[in-house]
Amino acid sequence: MIRVVIPAHLRTLAKVDGEVQVDVAGPVTTRAVLDALESRYPVLRGTIRDHVTQQRRPFLRYFVCAEDWSLESPDAPLPDAIISGAEPFYVIGAIAGG
Repeated sequence: MIRVVIPAHLRTLAKVDGEVQVDVAGPVTTRAVLDALESRYPVLRGTIRDHVTQQRRPFLRYFVCAEDWSLESPDAPLPDAIISGAEPFYVIGAIAGG
């Protein structure tokens, strides 16, 4: 089980509290985690990634083991701490402004 933390507005949309858990078959990558998340919670399709291009939506960032993975390849393998469930995969709403 992969632990995923999503922003509050997406938790409200998906009708979940706190972090969620998803099963990922095959290599554990950002793409696989998001595919599993959208499969389990179809209402989230298009909210984190564009429907067509699968590109990350503006103002959302991915954090893995306290590092920003937003610009990493979506097919890069995630660290063992994510795979084992020791650390969650974070989808964070970025803050703009000054």
